Amino acid sequence: MSSGVAGAGEWEPEAGNWVRWARTPGHDAYWYYRHAFFGDLVPAAGRRTLEIGCGEGRVARDLAAAGHRVVAVDTSASLLRQARHDGGGIAYVLADGAALPLPDASFDMVVAYNSLQVVRDMPATVREAARVLDMAGKLCICVSHPVTDLGRFHGDADDADFVLRPRYFETERVQDTVERDGLTMTFRGWTYPLEAYWSAMADAGLQVEAVREPRPVDAPARYRRYERLPMFMNLRAVKAHSR
Repeated sequence: MSSGVAGAGEWEPEAGNWVRWARTPGHDAYWYYRHAFFGDLVPAAGRRTLEIGCGEGRVARDLAAAGHRVVAVDTSASLLRQARHDGGGIAYVLADGAALPLPDASFDMVVAYNSLQVVRDMPATVREAARVLDMAGKLCICVSHPVTDLGRFHGDADDADFVLRPRYFETERVQDTVERDGLTMTFRGWTYPLEAYWSAMADAGLQVEAVREPRPVDAPARYRRYERLPMFMNLRAVKAHSR
């Protein structure tokens, strides 16, 4: 999970932990999956790009490095302060993804990297993304894959069995505390079946045009199991009409 716009202030207690977690090189999955997202899914920079759920700013910085003119929003004031400290010509705004203080049709691209499963209201956030997009604008997302997000590996072996939970179709609250290499982070969000994302896109006037299930690149051994099961789903949708 990258960063998020959860309920207002929900990530504040974890802000310091997230900065350390996200900014330790090679520490989490972002380092081994970002090339697939930016290289295979995100179009070339256009007029303006909005990132929803920017956290401490690593996705926004990668977008800016690729030539995008970026506006980035999050509900965590602490994370936004850290992001602003790094500069980079990025405009950071304290805002909820489901109520963007931005004009209609003011962007030609919206990016939500591992934030749609974290926001308080996923369908409303997708509708807001569509509202601020130009006609034919693109929404590019990465989410925890709905298959592996809804189950568990039984054991630590590379070939450990993976078992889905019994209620795939229900949206459930998630709160997981992870400790790794001396760092601790509590991730909060919701699980969604595949249909929930597709329905949110369709209801917002978006048509899905690309779906990718990336595999880790040059990753340490702990990611070997994700060469046979997907950790993330990348998706690009185009604004086909207004709602």
